Amino acid sequence: MSVRIRLKRFGTKKRPYYRIVVMDSRTPRDGRVLEEIGIYHPIEKLDKQVSVNEAKVKDWIARGATPSNTVKQLLNRKPVSA
Repeated sequence: MSVRIRLKRFGTKKRPYYRIVVMDSRTPRDGRVLEEIGIYHPIEKLDKQVSVNEAKVKDWIARGATPSNTVKQLLNRKPVSA
């Protein structure tokens, strides 16, 4: 089973927000998740856009989960918070 850290979309049309989740790579974008590890609000101010649980991210990466390109950019852009 290939595990990915990726975004799950919520919100309405033209007002999206995302949860950063860990899920099997074969599941659909909004399918069943293994664990939710953070949020991403692209409409908020820059300092409030990304909130991630650092311990969970490190734990999943240590177990072999690979972040998607977008999630990798989000994690590098802003320091993660607990």
